[in-house]
Amino acid sequence: QVQLVESGGGSVQAGGSLRLSCVVSSVGGLRNCLGWFRQAPGKEREGVAAICARATFYADSVKGRFSISRGDAAKTTLYLQMNSLKPEDTAAYYCAAPMRSLAISETLTPGAYTYWGQGTQVTVSS
Repeated sequence: QVQLVESGGGSVQAGGSLRLSCVVSSVGGLRNCLGWFRQAPGKEREGVAAICARATFYADSVKGRFSISRGDAAKTTLYLQMNSLKPEDTAAYYCAAPMRSLAISETLTPGAYTYWGQGTQVTVSS
């Protein structure tokens, strides 16, 4: 079983920054990727960023503004640094882990991930 717990959401003005954290348990049972996803009201969940070993992947909408990383030697914490935030970044943000190894084409696909955190809300005002 894998548990993921997000924190760090909040309300900021456009142009501001936030750093999301996700504590991941049972890292030994995970495969090669961890990801951040978001879901705005009335919209489908979408991939934001993923990290697979040392490779990182980003949605076009966040490239150059968001950065995903894994912290500490045990790599049990996942981070998402979000800079230059825009009102359209407003959403509930989730970290997730797959049950199996993923192909590159799957890294930002919500359906490829099995384990999910409870989410943390990010609200960006104009």
